Amino acid sequence: MQKYDIIVIGMGPAGMTVSGMASQMGMKVLGIDAKKVGGECLNNGCIPSKSLLKMAGLKHAAEHLEGYGLELEGKVKVLNPLGVVNQQLRMLTGDNLLKKFRLVDLIIKEGYGRFVDEHTVEVAGVKYTADLIFIATGTEPFIPPIPGLDEVPIITNLNVFEERPIPGRLLIIGGGAIGAEMAQAFSRLGSEVVLAQMDAHLIPNGDEEAARILETAFDKEGIKVLNSTGITRVARDKKGIAMHTDQGVFYGDEILVATGRKPVLEPLNLEAAGIEATKKGITVDAFNRTNKKHIYAVGDCNGQWLLSHSAMHQGMVSLMQAMSGAEDPKYNRDNYPVPWSVFTDPEVAQVGLTQQQAEAMGIDFIIIKEEYKTYARAITDGATQGFVKVLTDLKGTIHGVTIVGEMASELIAEWTMVMGSGLGMMNILMTQHSFPTIGLLNKNVAESWMMQVAREGDIKSML
Repeated sequence: MQKYDIIVIGMGPAGMTVSGMASQMGMKVLGIDAKKVGGECLNNGCIPSKSLLKMAGLKHAAEHLEGYGLELEGKVKVLNPLGVVNQQLRMLTGDNLLKKFRLVDLIIKEGYGRFVDEHTVEVAGVKYTADLIFIATGTEPFIPPIPGLDEVPIITNLNVFEERPIPGRLLIIGGGAIGAEMAQAFSRLGSEVVLAQMDAHLIPNGDEEAARILETAFDKEGIKVLNSTGITRVARDKKGIAMHTDQGVFYGDEILVATGRKPVLEPLNLEAAGIEATKKGITVDAFNRTNKKHIYAVGDCNGQWLLSHSAMHQGMVSLMQAMSGAEDPKYNRDNYPVPWSVFTDPEVAQVGLTQQQAEAMGIDFIIIKEEYKTYARAITDGATQGFVKVLTDLKGTIHGVTIVGEMASELIAEWTMVMGSGLGMMNILMTQHSFPTIGLLNKNVAESWMMQVAREGDIKSML
């Protein structure tokens, strides 16, 4: 039986981080994946979706040049955007990706790693053992039990980027990042899109005000969003795929299901290792250790944050904790705020609490908000939709930040760093930002906070 320092089951964002870093540090590492290196994010999610959104954005911009005193003769033709997406993916994956893991022993497409005991994993009938084991098997699409849904061909993130013509009509079940991003991308590329979901607004876990701005933008682009809508059944008839809802029947050529994720646990045989888990994911502590302290569950499979960057961060800090053996706060997952973004136009980004969450928790806060439309660079960019909204207090403690608008996904990083470092509004205020960058909106918010403190309290309290 071959012995390793670390076995990594699952080679998505978390698994790649653990195996890549550990091997570079001189550890003997075995990486296992039943499908391919890169996981859902690289192969079927974050990366191909950004590629498609870029193409859709270029087409949309070309069709709206009049605001810049320009005119395009003729129409923009949609040729083969999904073909280009796959071409770009081939550049990122395959041998080019595997070269980055040349120091890792890889077992790919030979089956799932199954536990034999708490130190032994079996793949395709061969057993391997290690002192440390990292589970990073991620999640897969959750398909809701809607009558008839299993009788029609459905699209999920697993096949939505397959090369084919853009559908004339697209039905989407579910909002959130996947539903919203794909709604706008396919709409801009020519699909007639109807999105139906049970939640009250398009970004269920996000700020309601930000979600409403996005919904208004969607409405202007002709995307039909049906919130708080029950779907009673799905069927196929001579008109196409029929989505029956409590707001009527809607037809499409394809139907995309974006109703959430569920952890990939069943193939692991967790019982053999005595590892505890629930339907949400593998049970872990704040260091991502399972009840077997030498076995870690990192990334989506532990159900904490279903985000690729969080998975990478968990992989990194958990590896550091495993190597140090110390229960040091700097390795505690919960000490690092997790930002998230929706890459629509306008973008939506969040870190910390939303206004609704802070109110529900009874937190005493003030709102400082800066509108994009008040800032010169946003006006010259033609990107006046949106705002930066900060939940803070007169002392400058930051409880949460919501940004909706151009480059929101980039602007949120500064707030994440400040919150994670125990800093506050004063630190944003005293940081010089290049003018005229969109990032200066962050400083403008801090200046508004400083002036409100001066009006309502003693400015010395900020220092």
